Amino acid sequence: MAAAAGGAGAAPALWSEVNRSGQNGDFGRALKSVNKLLQIDKDDVTALHCKVVCLIQNGSFKEALSVIHTHTKVLTSDSITFEKAYCEYRLNRIENALKTIQSASQQTDKLKELHGQVLYRLERYDDCLAVYRDLIRNSQDDYEEERKTNLSAVVAAQSTWEKVEPEDLGLQEATYELCYNAACALIGQGRLNEAMENLQKAEDLCRQSLSEDSDVTEEDIEAELAIIHGQMAYIMQLQGRTEDALQLYNQIIKLKPTDVGLIAVIANNIITINKDQNVFDSKKKVKLTNADGVEHKLSKKQLQAIEFNKALLAMYTNQADQCRKLSASLQSQNPEHLLPVLIQAAQLCREKQHAKAIELLQDFAEQSPADSAQIKLTMAQLKIAQGSVTKACIILRSIEELKHKPGMVSALVTMYSHEEDIDSAIEVFTQAIQWYQEYQPKSPVHLSLIREAANFKLKYGRKKEAISDLEELWKQNPKDIHTLAQLISAYSLVDPEKAKVLSKHLPSSDTMSLKVDVDALENSPGATYVRKKGGKLTGENQQKEQGQGDVKKKRRKKKGKLPKNYDPKVTPDPERWLPMRERSYYRGRKKGKKKDQIGKGTQGATTAGTSELDASKTASSPPTSPRPGSSTAMSSATTSNMIPPRHQKPAGAAATKKKQQQKKKKGGKGGW
Repeated sequence: MAAAAGGAGAAPALWSEVNRSGQNGDFGRALKSVNKLLQIDKDDVTALHCKVVCLIQNGSFKEALSVIHTHTKVLTSDSITFEKAYCEYRLNRIENALKTIQSASQQTDKLKELHGQVLYRLERYDDCLAVYRDLIRNSQDDYEEERKTNLSAVVAAQSTWEKVEPEDLGLQEATYELCYNAACALIGQGRLNEAMENLQKAEDLCRQSLSEDSDVTEEDIEAELAIIHGQMAYIMQLQGRTEDALQLYNQIIKLKPTDVGLIAVIANNIITINKDQNVFDSKKKVKLTNADGVEHKLSKKQLQAIEFNKALLAMYTNQADQCRKLSASLQSQNPEHLLPVLIQAAQLCREKQHAKAIELLQDFAEQSPADSAQIKLTMAQLKIAQGSVTKACIILRSIEELKHKPGMVSALVTMYSHEEDIDSAIEVFTQAIQWYQEYQPKSPVHLSLIREAANFKLKYGRKKEAISDLEELWKQNPKDIHTLAQLISAYSLVDPEKAKVLSKHLPSSDTMSLKVDVDALENSPGATYVRKKGGKLTGENQQKEQGQGDVKKKRRKKKGKLPKNYDPKVTPDPERWLPMRERSYYRGRKKGKKKDQIGKGTQGATTAGTSELDASKTASSPPTSPRPGSSTAMSSATTSNMIPPRHQKPAGAAATKKKQQQKKKKGGKGGW
């Protein structure tokens, strides 16, 4: 009893300590005091409630939830509903939190706030929007700005993920959070330039608001701006400015922001830019998308896109088993989604298994009629890749909702023309024209198809078949001379009389003639060639020609260089431009002559033949070269009448023998 009395006497002091610690924000100290109170009375409802609050404030959500579950008899659901739901929400048990909130007998304002957060995480945006509207309408406190921010976030999510046209809620973009959410809503609508302006405004407001706090550093500001810059880079990527986007993405990653969801999105976007290039970098970025807690930070569609890109990366890196495993898992999780099937088909095509790919697509088309059009387009593409153009045309014509579209008609006509199947191409035109005649008569697309069909038939000589199309076009526009001319040309081979009748509708030649001054056109600066008429120039024209001659200086021709030994008195060899072998006086080389002269030099035995070759022993032969000491002979020799050797034609056997002893190149060019 003494102990109990002593404990009861200490309770007021402990409650004072709990109150003082709670006001100071020291919940750890408050928790110690609460535990002492529970030692005095373990079923004290107020102490248990305070303990749960202290644990929540310290981030111990599991312990707080354990206390609630342990003392369910004492802690009634109405008294502890908010704390229980909040713990479940923070532990990512979102469905349990929703059930706890809905089980409450009375919906307080703080429960409504939490209810809105839970609905947002469950991506039930319509219900969430209704909750926040009710809160803003019926509450007056200091948290109105936060509620408006959450409301704008819901609108942005609807625009982005559900492609819902957002309504104007009249929210003033006074904070950077509101500007950011408005930019996200604009991105969902495809208004990228306006979204970029809002993001720039959000950046300015963020810098301005954070710079007012002296404790905030530049690194803190950049970390807060990371999500805004990430959205800017995403807009750049959508606009095709991939280099700028990639640079900004990498700058954000270098900051190492604490938001794992932001890092995962940026890493995924870099992978999409890399595609099948820079695979090593993509493999490193994939690790960033696998961080703990990412699945609780991103929406279902964001997580789905990341998984799809992982499967595509496995395909690009030739990890066939990994690609099949990921795509099969995605298909089981999203049986209605088309992309996993397309990834599997693409992987089979990379393995040259086109037949299996087409079979896979065919099975999915039967199971999912809503995606049959896309599946059949893919199948047709595979058939074209295999060279089966006709089979591809059959598949394309089986797409009922697309076969009358101008793009489909153009593709089919081009493919049939390639296969030289003109009848099938005309049939495609006819079916499309009939569809528009029934549902959209005289629309621009209808008339355009009729004209293209007529031109196609005329091109391939089907003038009889083109007449009806041309008549329809002419009825729609009787002033169209081009169509009338085509119609007359077509009738000229089928019904000449009809062609004559129609030709009366053509305008006269006078109305069609162009008033053009031919002389002025020929003398204009634009004319590149003017044909001159024969005859003498008159006085004025002659003066003009002389005047033009004064202005335009004649270009002087440079004289060609002459050889150093050129003699103008000697007629050059007319065959000097021909190779030596092709000249008329070429005798060819005589083989075997040198063998007879071997050993007959000064070191060999002398014979009678050597004396004949000695010109000094012949009295009548003049000296052919100066002898030592005979300088007068050189001075008395006249050089004016000498003919250079290269100007002389070879004459006699002596010249031929001399040429035989010289080494000549084959096919050499003769000189002067």
